[in-house]
Amino acid sequence: MPGSTLMDPVSFVSSAAPLLLVAATAVALFRHFGLGSILGLLVAGILLGPHTPGPSITSDVDHLRHFAEIGVLLLMFVIGLEMHPGRLWELRRTLFGLGSLQILITGGCLALYFWLLESPWSTALLLGLSLALSSTALVVQMLHERGEIASRHGQTAFAILLMQDLAVVPLLAMIPILADTGPLPGAIPLWQQLAIVVLMVGAVIAVGHYLVPWVLERLMRQGNRDAFFLVVMASVFLAAFAMNRVGLSMALGAFLMGVLLSGSRYSLQIQALVEPHKGLLMSLFFVAVGMSVDLGAIMEQPTRFAYHMAVLLVIKILVLFLLSLLFGATRATALRVAFLLGQAGEFGFVLFGAARVMQIIDDATFGLAVGVISVSMLLTPLLMKFGEWVAKLTPDPCEQIDPSLCLDVSPASPMKPRVVIGGFGRVGHTIGSVLSAHNIPYVAFESDPDLVASWRREGCPVYYGDVGDPHLLDAIDINQVELVVLTIDNQRSAINATKTIRVYAPEVKIVARARDLITCDALLRAGVTQAFPEAVEASLRLAAETLKALEMDTEEVGQLLDKARGGGYALVREEVPKELAQEG
Repeated sequence: MPGSTLMDPVSFVSSAAPLLLVAATAVALFRHFGLGSILGLLVAGILLGPHTPGPSITSDVDHLRHFAEIGVLLLMFVIGLEMHPGRLWELRRTLFGLGSLQILITGGCLALYFWLLESPWSTALLLGLSLALSSTALVVQMLHERGEIASRHGQTAFAILLMQDLAVVPLLAMIPILADTGPLPGAIPLWQQLAIVVLMVGAVIAVGHYLVPWVLERLMRQGNRDAFFLVVMASVFLAAFAMNRVGLSMALGAFLMGVLLSGSRYSLQIQALVEPHKGLLMSLFFVAVGMSVDLGAIMEQPTRFAYHMAVLLVIKILVLFLLSLLFGATRATALRVAFLLGQAGEFGFVLFGAARVMQIIDDATFGLAVGVISVSMLLTPLLMKFGEWVAKLTPDPCEQIDPSLCLDVSPASPMKPRVVIGGFGRVGHTIGSVLSAHNIPYVAFESDPDLVASWRREGCPVYYGDVGDPHLLDAIDINQVELVVLTIDNQRSAINATKTIRVYAPEVKIVARARDLITCDALLRAGVTQAFPEAVEASLRLAAETLKALEMDTEEVGQLLDKARGGGYALVREEVPKELAQEG
């Protein structure tokens, strides 16, 4: 049905229903066979697209893809939240060295190939450099989905993709030159363009570093979560819009805003809020890419298409493999990077669209180029699987010797916490101090912004957030945590947090603080491993000191305390009237 009808509510629902049904089925099947959800979404897009028989939800694929690119912005923003500025500086050699050489060498080889096919040099150069770019959205999402963004090959691939995003500026500026319509868009001198870029980037840095955290601080003091979320989204879109206005990639702007907010005490809460929206829009983006595959146009020139596809993959994989080795990567890492980045990228849609408008390429070339991009993205999950299989045949020396001897790429995120503390008042801080004294990594969450600010000034790893928020639990990967300690004052909040944690991490140990025996029982029923009633523990401690003052042996006192605590404080329950136990 036409894309314009999607604005009608009834038509929107009738289009969304088959899309969600087909996409969910495809993702379930492909994940069942170990091929990943992204390939399932791409196939779902092909089945629902306007170029295949059967139902089609829209004929305006370009507009759908442009809308779904919001998901790419949110993806890059989330990656930025996990990437501190210092980490970017550590990646400078890979970013500017390996990334730049990959674009130039791959683009040059592909341009030579198209020129030998008797394409005009301007067309060949545009095709070569555009196809040299890989898919940031596809690769980063795959790495994020598999938890490999902080791995050696993940960090190397990410640095190359970031350099490719930076390369968008000269590529866009090159199009009017190749079309012979002028030196640069708007005939603005190069130094003025560079000055505008620097000023705009500086403005985004100032807003992200000073203004946005200040606004978020005020909103959290008011307890205004809705406005908090809207400000976060507005900051992402403003940064993307600002970068787009000066010719840079919108994804680069979103990433920059994420990096600026990565040091904020609200970073994990921000990630928890953005993550579900990012996932939905990214799924829609991959469906839209699948819809771009025009099987009819491909079958009109199957041999030529197959040649283009084979040459693209061979050149990109070979160049990436050799350059990665040159920059110090092991064979296993180089193989993973090469097969991961072998596809063409979604920015080719934009570049080829602009080139078609300026008549650098004709409609037939545009259709073939879009087909190459789409199908290469479709093949990426399979190529990644093959690359992993080949890499396993060449063991990575980094797994057996000092990692510092390998490529200068280390994990982007800090050490994974072994303990999560929910509530960071006096009790939570005491527990955190004991853990720090024994070098046990932990992360704490507190819903009082003033407490968060105070403890962070002391260097404590405490963030604003509700430990019972399922999105927050997903953001910290709760399944990898060894222990959760709940010191929350509010009984209802502690019980709800326990129930939520049990849903997402059935095996994790949960130790909780309770005010009294009734709260202790409620927490145990909710799923905590062990609960300690404060009032009873204080009474027992006082009783122990009383017995010691009466010169009772310390070991005997300890045995009495253990007996009192046994059976869920059964001795205390027998000795203390119910009404006193309730008063605590």
